[in-house]
Parts: sequence; structure tokens; C-alpha cells
Amino acid sequence: MPVATPHHVAVLALAPVVAFDLSIPAQMLAGVETNAGEAAYEVRTLTPDGSPVPTVNGYLVTPQGDLSLLEHADTVIVAGTHCPEVIKDGAVDPRVAEALRAARQRARLVSLCTGSFVLAAAGLLDGGRAATHWGYAERFRRLFPAVELDTNPLYVADRGILTSAGGAAAIDVCLHLVREDHGSSVANRVARYNVVAPVRDGGQAQYVEHPVREDAGTSTAGARTLMTHYLDRRLSLEDLAAHCHMSVRTFTRRFRQETGLSPAAWLTSTRLEHVRHLLESTELPVDDIAAKTGLGSGTNLRQRMRDALGTTPSAYRRAFRTSPAAPATSVGRRALASDWGHR
Repeated sequence: MPVATPHHVAVLALAPVVAFDLSIPAQMLAGVETNAGEAAYEVRTLTPDGSPVPTVNGYLVTPQGDLSLLEHADTVIVAGTHCPEVIKDGAVDPRVAEALRAARQRARLVSLCTGSFVLAAAGLLDGGRAATHWGYAERFRRLFPAVELDTNPLYVADRGILTSAGGAAAIDVCLHLVREDHGSSVANRVARYNVVAPVRDGGQAQYVEHPVREDAGTSTAGARTLMTHYLDRRLSLEDLAAHCHMSVRTFTRRFRQETGLSPAAWLTSTRLEHVRHLLESTELPVDDIAAKTGLGSGTNLRQRMRDALGTTPSAYRRAFRTSPAAPATSVGRRALASDWGHR
């Protein structure tokens, strides 16, 4: 169903705000025109009291209003923040929580990156699914156990609330808003203007780093070293346990205690990490990579990548290797000047 234009977007910034997140809604939405040539969105930035807000990047941003802007917003976007009381304690200013809960009754809510912590602290994500930056996933789960966190997608839409993963996932969710409001043709024009993909393959999981931890002091570390050195071989539980001078039962229990995973799951994760490295750094065919990493066949490797990362080897390789740039086309942009925050 077409939405009324202009659609009023309020972007909430809590100190210190992530400057990249704060810039994306204005960049992706503020100058968009509908197919009829109308201004699609009007974007305003706000802070709780209307005062300038510091960014994590070291400079101040001057907002266009305070929490009263939420009263007129059709969409509320919460930018990522490193606010200590939110990120460390899972708490938010009561005034902010109350204003967001009131906005929830009439507006679409969106969070970018760690902005999901703000929505969760206000109780708006309880009982639902959400996304956040993968680097903050463990902390989010600890602070907000009533929320089902999904670290795989670039964004999650649940019960009228959209939460996005970290970094450039803010672009993906903003394009989703345009697509939802005005259709694919408008969203595609916006994507071309900003020289980004209209829809990215896969999810956040393909960007997560999984370094092999330096854990030589743990009792099963030797087995992990052995597994890492011989990814292309089949090592039985008996072999691994014997290498650590343990029974299979004791080895399996300690391995899970020390890694949070079973030996099989840990090995699969490590093999996929090496697959990613080879796709990024070599031109080896997929079948050869499968053989080198112990995944057997290209078919099995593709299925493992699809299950774990939500993408294919070819799509992953395209995303992480340099490719020729496509020529850009333009999309109409106009200055927006109406004073909707002071109606």
C-alpha cells in the first residue's frame, strides 16, 4: 500500500553516537523521490534534550530537535551508540524509553547496529527476534535474555520493528524501507545512486571473524592444534582423545567446556573459516578447496556455506575480491524544507 509523502523519519542519537549509522538514513532516504516525482522522506535528527551529541569518532553533531520530534514521526530510527549505561548495563534514560514506547503505538521502529540495545532496554524487543552487530552478540544475549537474537541476517523484521546488523547493514535496512514503502524500482534507483547493491547475498554471518584462539593453556588445545594442521584428514574422537591423554568421554566433556562446541562443530567452523580464506586469497576451484579443507566435495562445501553463512562460494568470492565497478546512474534528489517537527 502506498505511503503518504513525505514520510517523516526521526533519527535518535544517544551519546556517543556512531557517526556512520547517523549519516546513513539521511544519505539513503532524505533525497529520494517517488515515481511521481514527490519527496518520499523527510529526515530529522534528534537527541533527548536537543543538545549537540558527541560521536564515537570525536566530533559533535548538532541535532534538529529533541524527543518531541518522535510525536510526529512515521518511522523512528535509533542509530548505533556506545552509551555506557545502554551497552554495559542494558539500561536507558527513562525519558527515552517512554518516548520510544509511545512512538511504537503509531510509528515503525528501526535500529541500526547497537541501536538494538536501546530498543531492548526499553522493553520493545521482549518476546521477539532481533539483530545487532555480531561483535556485541554475547553481551546482548546476556543483558536481554527475553529477546531471540539472530546474528545471521543483515536485518530482522519482526512485529513491525526492524533491527539491523552492524556497519553497512544500515544501508541494507534503509533500502528495505524504501522497497517496502515505494517498491523495487524506487529502491533500485536509490541503490544505483549510492553505488551499492539493491539486495546483498547472504547475511551477517559471512562477515564475522572466527580467529583460532590462542588457548595453549587449556587441556584440549593440543587436539585443536592437530585438527587445524590436518583439516583435510579424518581424525577420530579416539585419536584426538589419545593425543590429549584422555578418555573419549573426558575429552568430549572438556572440549565443550573450553570451546562451547562439540569437537565436530568446532572442526566444521574451523574448516569453513579456512574455506573463506581460500576463497578470498586464491583462485582455486571450489572442488579443490573442498578437498584441502576436508569437506570432501564442492557440493558438500556449498551446502555447508549455505547453512552456516547464508551464501554460496561464488557469491562470497565476488563480495570479498576486487571486481570492476559498474557505471552509476542518477536518481532525482531534492532539498526538503517543510517544518514538520513544529506542526
